[in-house]
Amino acid sequence: MSLIKKIILTFFLFTPQANAISFQEHYCMSEAIYYEARNQPAIGQLAVGIVIRNRVRAKKWPDNVCGVVHEGYYYQGIPLMDRCQFSYWCDGKLEDPEDDKAWFKAERIAFLILTENITIEGMESATHYHEKSITPNWIIKFNKCATIGDHTFYCPKVTRISVKY
Repeated sequence: MSLIKKIILTFFLFTPQANAISFQEHYCMSEAIYYEARNQPAIGQLAVGIVIRNRVRAKKWPDNVCGVVHEGYYYQGIPLMDRCQFSYWCDGKLEDPEDDKAWFKAERIAFLILTENITIEGMESATHYHEKSITPNWIIKFNKCATIGDHTFYCPKVTRISVKY
């Protein structure tokens, strides 16, 4: 087991709220925040995590963090290049965090998102985002709800998303 996974496991063993979430869900959320937003301020990382959590809660996407962040098109079990919901998952690079400080920050933010009902005003229903440097064609279907750091966030044009109960 890598040192990073040992640190995560230790974190879980000694944290009371850990019983509320699984190791795998926390790892997937941490991984997505790390690769999608590690160069962003904490609020930008929090915003990416909120998008993931909002998708988990919505009927349109898988009902777990790993399912949401690993969603995409696959061939023989391998994600197709640039055909995933979250670009880091199918960019052809190995997911092996090298910046320990940024990884630990992503872990803490992931834990907060998964254990608390925290949100950012205006992003309560945000389900999409992109880097400000690009303009994807799907944005016409959404309302812009925030710009934080290098990302622009979008909410569905309808004011509510379908939530699972």
